[in-house]
Amino acid sequence: MGRGGQKTDSASESGGRGSSIFTWEEVQKHSRRGDQWLVINRKVYNISDWVKRHPGGIRVISHYAGEDATDAFVAFHPDPQFAQKYLKALQIGELAATEPSQDRQKKEQLVRDFRSLREELERRGLFRADPLFFSLCLGHILLLEALALLLVWAYGTGWTTTLICAVLLATSQSQAGWLQHDFGHLSVFKKSKWNHLLHKFVIGHLKGASANWWNHRHFQHHAKPNVFSKDPDVNMLHAFVLGKTQPVEYGTKKLKYMPYNHQHQYFFLIGPPLLIPVYFHIQIMHTMFSRRDWVDLAWSMTYYMRYFLCYVPFYGLFGSIMLCSFVRFLESHWFVWVTQMNHIPMDIDHEKHDDWLTMQLKATCNVEQSLFNDWFSGHLNFQIEHHLFPTMPRHNYWLAAPKVKALCDKHGVPYEVKTLWRGLVDVVRSLKKSGDLWLDAYLHK
Repeated sequence: MGRGGQKTDSASESGGRGSSIFTWEEVQKHSRRGDQWLVINRKVYNISDWVKRHPGGIRVISHYAGEDATDAFVAFHPDPQFAQKYLKALQIGELAATEPSQDRQKKEQLVRDFRSLREELERRGLFRADPLFFSLCLGHILLLEALALLLVWAYGTGWTTTLICAVLLATSQSQAGWLQHDFGHLSVFKKSKWNHLLHKFVIGHLKGASANWWNHRHFQHHAKPNVFSKDPDVNMLHAFVLGKTQPVEYGTKKLKYMPYNHQHQYFFLIGPPLLIPVYFHIQIMHTMFSRRDWVDLAWSMTYYMRYFLCYVPFYGLFGSIMLCSFVRFLESHWFVWVTQMNHIPMDIDHEKHDDWLTMQLKATCNVEQSLFNDWFSGHLNFQIEHHLFPTMPRHNYWLAAPKVKALCDKHGVPYEVKTLWRGLVDVVRSLKKSGDLWLDAYLHK
């Protein structure tokens, strides 16, 4: 079973591998690379070798090494019984009867209430998708693509026509981004293989990106949102400092890769404009080639072939490249503001080992519901419900929200809902606050 399955002195004292009984103290020792255990429903698993074969990627499962991963396991696997077939061979024991079900002083009652809530929502059918809803989502994306091309065919390539075409294509790309997100989270079909196939079609053929790249990156974000070194979405490559802890750490160490006290200003120059057309594009291409992911690369190339076949006859090669770049530029603004208004203003810190509910509520907030907000954000205005139940179809978030809020109120967990405008403004405000914290620490500590 790898190094994690070897009998240690502390394991012997607490029952060891021979009796297959472990304490939390013993489990927590196995949290290093190459030696990783985790707990699901009080059963102890040695995942040291399995992580390399984990379909969701090495990192997302490794983030729970040495911890209870029950709620994360249930959240990510719509068919736990299927996943249990793989887990059975990895089980090395279980927690001692004297050990609590939760590690690190997590609130037992809160965890039980959350699991009861999930069971209630499942009984109500809120994890069942409406095929018509997702058919309409796909249909309106294809309609926008067709309208953009018909517009150019009928009215030519003048500046006004090109601008309207770009807006239609950017809208289509943004909405396709929300739809691939649904398939990627296995929230549309009962069988995972159909979700995977449609995910590759939407993100590959309709958007020109990689499903595997998205899975490995995005699941880490859901597993440990806003946790430094675990959530790739808060890895800012020294371009920004986030939250309250990181700015002080950078300032105290006299780290000044950028003038962070002005990050709320240069965010408009290097954040929304560049994330998708530059950073994501380079990262996606590098990932597909470096990992030899030829299937995703082939799907991605079908997008570019279709796009250039449609637009080169009107704009030429250079003009088509410029149009595509401008569409990515517009889409990037849409994507960044929608996704970051729920996270950047929230708590961003190092690992605290909170329970699932508390961790997700610290890192996320909601934006008020309206028909426009739902459409504009792909229902990610219900970010709280999405993070708690990532496999729940998005059209059911609003039904789950009152129950989630009631549970949060019961246990004193803040449940924050903002207007769309405040959510957007808070992104800039939080960047300014973090920049000010950095400057103060840089000058005075």
